[in-house]
Amino acid sequence: MKLLRLLIAAIPVWPSIVGASDDVAHELGSMLASEKFCELTYNQEAIAAYIEQNVDEGDMGFASMLRLMTTGHSVGLKELDESGKSAHCTQIRRVAKKYNFTE
Repeated sequence: MKLLRLLIAAIPVWPSIVGASDDVAHELGSMLASEKFCELTYNQEAIAAYIEQNVDEGDMGFASMLRLMTTGHSVGLKELDESGKSAHCTQIRRVAKKYNFTE
């Protein structure tokens, strides 16, 4: 459990340590973890298009980094109170609409 808390604590600074596609994995991981939490349904083609546009096709580490980030964000979301959830989901809905993940 201590390791999991350490990983969650590292999420905000992780992109400054790693490369551009890891930034995408970090941010997209937050979006994906938020889908169910915020009671949204994402357009799978839009997610694929976003990855196509933002991740190098030869990046073998992206999928595993995305999975790690999604899992970490999922754990962190469980600790939000109602106000935190409201604020978080408001911005997630706005971003999802901007990138056509939702209509």
